[in-house]
Amino acid sequence: MKQLLQWTIIIPALAWVLFFSGLVDNSSIFQVIASILLILSVMSAVHHSEIIAERVGEPYGTIILAISITVIEVSIIVSLMLSEGSEAASLARDTVYAATMLILNGIIGLCLLIGGLKHYEQNFSVSSVTIGLVSLVSIIVFTLVFPTFTESVSGSYYSTPQLVFASIACIVIYSSFLFAQTSRYRQYFLTVGDDENEDIVEPIPIDNKTFYTSLVFLIVSLGIVVLLAKTLSPTIESIIVSYHLPKTLVGVVIAAIILLPEAIAAIIAARKNRLQTSINLALGSALASIGLTIPSVAAVCIMMDMPIILGLDIKSIVLLALSVFTVMLSLSKGKSNIVYGVVLLVNLFAFVFLMIYP
Repeated sequence: MKQLLQWTIIIPALAWVLFFSGLVDNSSIFQVIASILLILSVMSAVHHSEIIAERVGEPYGTIILAISITVIEVSIIVSLMLSEGSEAASLARDTVYAATMLILNGIIGLCLLIGGLKHYEQNFSVSSVTIGLVSLVSIIVFTLVFPTFTESVSGSYYSTPQLVFASIACIVIYSSFLFAQTSRYRQYFLTVGDDENEDIVEPIPIDNKTFYTSLVFLIVSLGIVVLLAKTLSPTIESIIVSYHLPKTLVGVVIAAIILLPEAIAAIIAARKNRLQTSINLALGSALASIGLTIPSVAAVCIMMDMPIILGLDIKSIVLLALSVFTVMLSLSKGKSNIVYGVVLLVNLFAFVFLMIYP
């Protein structure tokens, strides 16, 4: 009974009750309450995924967390595209691009800055970073850059064969990354450096009852997040439009909501002098965000004969290239530095600023 009274179980249950009550559609007060429950439900989902991850061990923990977040992202994008049709043709691109920029510049930047301020310098495995960044660069180019320059279809579109190829390429690259992370080169992702002051975190035993409860409520939390996000998205869009802001900010808001708990988990790990865990979370999430989202959305668009815009404009490509290049240089030596964190955060502010003032 005590376990069933935890907030991570009560909040998703309340969110489901509010959703089925129908009050969210007609009242701004209940929309605010729904927004709060949405964010708390996301955090609840991550909490349960962390419990499951604790049971199965690392690096499976960061993988479960990344895939859980990606399931939320895919579900929201697909549901909005199905409901809005061609008007949401660029939503997948905007959300994935925003998520990538938030992860590379925001999450990694904050982890390097906060971890560096507290511990001066932190160690991590260069080999794991190299594997992650090589995979990420290839997936980014296939999904967000090439569609702008292909000639089969005019505009920032892929033809159907090109879309199928890009989707297969994403799945192959992400699968090889998972194979390296969980099997072939697993030791790279467990290496945290030789800092003698490294915090030692003892594993917490998870009994079967807790494990299966978390498994059930992970699904419950993910489900209500998808439904509430779809319900509240018109309100978010209307607020953005009322302030004469670009509609592409909707993708940024959705990505920020989805990535909030993951960012918190990564920052906490960096403060505990476990920067390797933070980097595993960040790069794994960026790879999952693109490598799983684009093929999933592409499959729906092909089956439903819906248009999907993937290619970025030149300005966005330059910003994305700057972000990837800065991260590659920042993580090339295996030691953190607060200057790297500051530069990455400036890149993030430039991304948001140039979106509002293009």
